[in-house]
Amino acid sequence: MGIASLITKAIDCLYIPVVERFVSRQIFRYGACGAINLTLDAAWYFVIYNFIVAKQFVDLGFVVISPHILSLIIVFPITFFTGFWLNRHVAFRTTNISGVSQAAKYFLSVIGSLAINYIAMKLLVEQLHLWATPSKVITTLITTLYSYLMGRYVVFKG
Repeated sequence: MGIASLITKAIDCLYIPVVERFVSRQIFRYGACGAINLTLDAAWYFVIYNFIVAKQFVDLGFVVISPHILSLIIVFPITFFTGFWLNRHVAFRTTNISGVSQAAKYFLSVIGSLAINYIAMKLLVEQLHLWATPSKVITTLITTLYSYLMGRYVVFKG
């Protein structure tokens, strides 16, 4: 049994009848994969920020990169690939499209998510003058819906 099957079985153990009434198995798996990737993202960020970048600014000669931004830059490709793998092999397993083609589509989907995050936060905080935290919650809900729809109907369509 492969690691994808083990992860799927573990997630499906949590898919109890009460949950089943509210969300489909695929949406539940998608949410679980997102939670796994979010946890991995936070763990990698912590390790990279504290021990690899070591909270130090990095002078590249033409620009100085702050430690929190450099850590984000380093973590992004790691969680990009773990998110892609989890979505391809656990959440949306019913696809026959090549991995390279899907990775390219997934990358464009992630860029779209980043754009939505940026635009929504600018609009909600700077134009509508909402507090940053509720704005982030709203933005996350919008981005999650966008990401799921892109995954289901564009990137990983069966």
